[in-house]
Amino acid sequence: MKRPHCKIAFNDLPLMLVAIPLLSFIIPVVFFGCRFNRAPYLDLTQFIITFAVISLLWGTARLILIWSRTRYPLFKQVRKRLFIQASAVLGFTIAGDNLLHYLITTYIFPGKYISSFNADELINRTAADVFCAVTIMCIYESIYFMHALKDSVEEKEMLKRESLHAQLDALRTQVNPHFLFNNLNTLSSLIPENPKHAVDFVQQLSKVYRHILDVKDEECILLKDELDVLNAYSFLLKTRFGNNLQVQINIPEEKLQKKIVPLSLQILMENAIKHNIVSSDKPLHIAVFAENGSLLLQNNLQVKNQVRESTGIGLENIRNRYRLLGEKQVKVTEDDNSFTVSIPLIDT
Repeated sequence: MKRPHCKIAFNDLPLMLVAIPLLSFIIPVVFFGCRFNRAPYLDLTQFIITFAVISLLWGTARLILIWSRTRYPLFKQVRKRLFIQASAVLGFTIAGDNLLHYLITTYIFPGKYISSFNADELINRTAADVFCAVTIMCIYESIYFMHALKDSVEEKEMLKRESLHAQLDALRTQVNPHFLFNNLNTLSSLIPENPKHAVDFVQQLSKVYRHILDVKDEECILLKDELDVLNAYSFLLKTRFGNNLQVQINIPEEKLQKKIVPLSLQILMENAIKHNIVSSDKPLHIAVFAENGSLLLQNNLQVKNQVRESTGIGLENIRNRYRLLGEKQVKVTEDDNSFTVSIPLIDT
């Protein structure tokens, strides 16, 4: 099967094989009054001339469509693209048809066509040109938009599945034996040494689990709620790592009513600890702050030589969930000293 051009979105050869001969028959009959039994006659020569002209005009219009879709590919440019595309196709069709008509009737088949450019002929020819241009554009654009809509629906469904997968994986990550083992070990050491701190630890651990269960079906939540749980999560980590882990959260009050995809900050903090050394010689510093309509999580870079196997939760899942919401992209910047992830804040 012939592979369709990426800007056409379908194999249009069968369409041209049917539509061009059909238009070559319709146009002389409808617009120029040609008949088989009286003048002006629709004979084989008339059909071949019309066929050749329409084929050339169709091919050129097709190239204009491809060029305009390449030049203006974005959805927000559709109106501009359609205007430029329609103007170019219509202008070329009218000018090209009249030029070809002149060349054919003057040099190729003199006397076969009506050779004079009288008003009636010009009106009929212009009407035929507009009909051809509109027909070609309507066919191609309707099929193009159908394919674009299909691709958009399929992409959205894919992102929904990935979002659900990310949320389920986040839940599994937090209840896996490794996570429980670390926190239970920390708790067991706290109970005899500092019972009050142990009670606080259990409360914060419960808060983290309750939050995961509460937001597992949510697309986005208030930043205030996400930060409350991030503080609880930070409490667990700082209890475990002590002064080897420093977490600084500095978010202006006016940003707290913005929204964010759930578990994103927790995932990013978990990744920072998983991939970097946390020790008394090399303390890990994590900062969470707002800047230019985004929330940034930044840590100093001190990458481990080996890290445990990834759980599948990471930046790609967060990126896909923001794509599902149609928001700005998640940005990652890295230099010799730091690693920063910027996630958009969503207006309520």
